[in-house]
Amino acid sequence: MALINLQSFQFYSSSVRTCRSLGTLRKTLNHLSDQGRQLRSWCCGSSVFGTVVSRVRFRYVFCRNYHAELWNQPNSIMGTVHLHRDAGNSSKSDGKWMDEQNFFMELNSFNSSNEIFKFLSSLEVISDTMAAAALQRICEFEVDDSGLKNPEAILENEVFRALCFQFEHESQKLSDTGLVTALQALIKLRVDPWSTLIVHLVSESQERLDKGQLTIRNLCILGESLLDLEGPGGTMLEQIVNQVQGKKLEEWTTEEIAMVYEMLQMSITEEGQYQDLLNHMNNITLTLASQLSPKLISRILKALVILDQTQAIPLVIRLCKYSVRHVPQFTDDELVNVLEAFIHFGYSDQFFTEALKRLVPKSSFTMDPEAVSKVMQYCCRKLIRSKTIFDAVAESFAYNADKYTTRQIAEYIVPFGTLNYLPPSAPSVFRKLESILNARFTQFQPHTLLNLLHSCTLIERYPVNFLAKIFSPYFLQQLQAQTPGLDSFVLSQLTQLFLTVTLECPFYEGPKLLPKYQVKSFLIPGRSLESSVDVHLYNRVKTGLVDLLGTRMYFASHVLTQYCYTLDVEIKLDEGGFVLPATQYEEVHRRIALCIDGPKRFCSNNHSLLGKEAIKQRHLQLLGYEVVEIPFFEFETLDNSRERVEYLHKKIFPKTYRLNW
Repeated sequence: MALINLQSFQFYSSSVRTCRSLGTLRKTLNHLSDQGRQLRSWCCGSSVFGTVVSRVRFRYVFCRNYHAELWNQPNSIMGTVHLHRDAGNSSKSDGKWMDEQNFFMELNSFNSSNEIFKFLSSLEVISDTMAAAALQRICEFEVDDSGLKNPEAILENEVFRALCFQFEHESQKLSDTGLVTALQALIKLRVDPWSTLIVHLVSESQERLDKGQLTIRNLCILGESLLDLEGPGGTMLEQIVNQVQGKKLEEWTTEEIAMVYEMLQMSITEEGQYQDLLNHMNNITLTLASQLSPKLISRILKALVILDQTQAIPLVIRLCKYSVRHVPQFTDDELVNVLEAFIHFGYSDQFFTEALKRLVPKSSFTMDPEAVSKVMQYCCRKLIRSKTIFDAVAESFAYNADKYTTRQIAEYIVPFGTLNYLPPSAPSVFRKLESILNARFTQFQPHTLLNLLHSCTLIERYPVNFLAKIFSPYFLQQLQAQTPGLDSFVLSQLTQLFLTVTLECPFYEGPKLLPKYQVKSFLIPGRSLESSVDVHLYNRVKTGLVDLLGTRMYFASHVLTQYCYTLDVEIKLDEGGFVLPATQYEEVHRRIALCIDGPKRFCSNNHSLLGKEAIKQRHLQLLGYEVVEIPFFEFETLDNSRERVEYLHKKIFPKTYRLNW
């Protein structure tokens, strides 16, 4: 941590940094008490918190006389601190004063941390909560997933150093909100956790926690700070959660409920931990769902996903339903949280989908890539084939794909194959995809890359230029080394990819997939490249076939071909067009493959075949089968056995006149 650039401050902080435990640190602080008294003596009385002067006068700001004045309102928990040249002058007349409402409005209008520092340096009167809020705002600009973007510019800033010094030495005089908010911001800004500043703030927080007077909001802020500082499982964090459990939940605000959810999502380390508290919160939140803002709905849904609250499905459904009205108001991050909840809990809503259809075409070029990829993932998981969404996403991909991560690229493209949709802009989309693969091939995770290339083949876009790398021993070893390894589904993808180029790209002369990596059947338990036949629909079709052909012996069911596909029904014909017994293997001139397609073989919102079923029918035709599709939405409209027999006759033998028998 960077402190005030004075010789004594440097000695003070460097000595403290040598400590590696709180007990040792306190001994060191006692040892340095004389030095601390010397620092305080420079200030001619009680040093005060949070006042910042201009950069020109910063060198001697701590050598001036200070006067601390706390608000005396009965309900106030905020300490207001005034700074002036000497104790006898009025700070309000001598310095610049800004009330909190105007301060926060001004603070939220800034677009960089430099603007905030400049603003703070123009003020001579500031409260601890205002200073802490300024630090929080700086975090929004300077902290991302990788940490502090520009540590030197922040930690060496003289305004920041002034705030740190006064937070440290006035920790006992801070309001509860100022204390915990400042601690949270400083931890986010990666201030040394063993610095005297953080130790003083944590120690003071512990003392106030022991008194049991912190509000729910402040308990949650403190809890999140400790999670960032030391991770879950600490005794202080456990004390915080115990105090939260002791509060009367019915009196919590919706904001406080969301904060507790967020704290618990980070602090729970064992399955079932604090589940009684969560159950109570879930029940209360269910009654308050209509009062939640878009931001709170998003935050709570995110917590429910992380906490895997499968027992709170009624709450999830209600929150998802209320989210429909807020789709245009959600920020990109909030929309991602909501979509993640839809996906995680397996829920879909027609009105929510319609709202996405209105949003995405207008915003696909400006939305965060993660939000768009999550929309595509939602459509893919729920088998929603939307021309409106897919066309807009395809166009934005062709222009913006260079900025996407490899995972996002896969999440953009895979749904097109899964849902068997080729957008009008397909040529530009796949040219862009090919250029990205050429430039960033090694950046893709092996399983992500395989999913991406396999999905392309489902819509007849063949990655011939990359198959030599896919079938290479090196790539197969990479697949083997990462979860889920070379399981049945991955081997099925490799086998179908090889079968596709063999059947549909006869010009391909590259490496082959070794037999040891090829499966015998695409129909495997669980995740599969084929959908098993709908039993109810199959039984009705079987009855009709018996009536049509006269006996069960003239067709076979669930036939596994030598090309890995399983036929729902196979009918064999001789050269004259006569039906042969299913057990006969000689004199077979034609083979008819009946695809009895139930609802699970189609997209959920229309009658388009899924990609894996479309490629199956395409391959069967290339293998010499006459493919006859029996879709559920046609067959289930037939009222009696006679209509079913007539329907099957026209489908299977369209050019043959049927004699009654």
